[in-house]
This record gives sequence, structure tokens and C-alpha cells, in this order.
Amino acid sequence: MSIVDTEPKYTDEEWGILVGLPQSVLIAASQAESDGTRRTREEWTAGMATIADARGSSSTLVRSVASDVVERQGDVEEGEEPPVIEFPDRDAGLTDVITRAKTAHEILTAKAEPADAEAYRFWLVTVADAVVAAAKTGGVLGLGGDQVTPAERSFRDNLAAALEV
Repeated sequence: MSIVDTEPKYTDEEWGILVGLPQSVLIAASQAESDGTRRTREEWTAGMATIADARGSSSTLVRSVASDVVERQGDVEEGEEPPVIEFPDRDAGLTDVITRAKTAHEILTAKAEPADAEAYRFWLVTVADAVVAAAKTGGVLGLGGDQVTPAERSFRDNLAAALEV
């Protein structure tokens, strides 16, 4: 689906924000805590699977956005491995994602049907939850460590607050 299939009509810039934000949330949630290559890959796979699963959402907006993201990034459910992207400056990247989440919230409040706006906001937090819960941080040989670290929880909570979820 594309911008033309989605009511109400969003500007190209607004649609770009709505489509770009799920993957940005994935990147930020993955980088909230330094986990190492294997764990980061697990987080990315979980995040992209959560995005891909949203193509079956009851929300037209969420379905459209998820379809656009999968079309651009590949479908992990079909064995495509998503590229792992990192922010050049972690703190600035995390802050930018929260700022863009606030902007998305404003766009949704102004233009989306309330049910679509709520579904989209909840979905973004679900993406963050899937990423931060995908791999333990710390521990040795699978023992110990934190499923969700304070830094990951902080990012997730800041995202939820920005989206007013």
C-alpha cells in the first residue's frame, strides 16, 4: 500500500515520518544497551518480525506502514536478513527518535482516525518491547544477565511517554 491508499492523506514528509519511525524505534531500542553482535542480530530479527507481523493489523494505517517498511527493508519471515544499522552518535540518535515520536503523535492527533492513531502508537511500543526482550544483556554462557536493562527500559518508557501510550 502507499500513501494514496491511506486516508486521510498525509503529506510526503508526514508519511515519511510515520513509515521511518518503526525502524528507527527498532534501531534505538537495540542501541539503548550495547549487547554485542549476536544479541543485536537477535534484537533486529525480533523487531523486524514484529514490524512484518503488523501487515495483518486491523488498523489500515498500521497495515500500510508495516507493508511499506517490509517492502523497503525485506521480510525476515521469508528469510531475508535485515541490515543492522547503528546511530553514529548513540545518545543523539536516541534523542532524535523520541523527538520524531512526538512529531508522529502530533501528526496522528491532527490527521488520523483515533483508532488508527492508538493502534500505531501501541504498535511502536510493541516493537520496542520485542527488541529489548529479544536477548539478555550480560551474564556468562546464558546464565544471569538482564532480560531488559535499565537503559532499555528507560528508552521504552520515554517512547511510550512521547507517544502518550
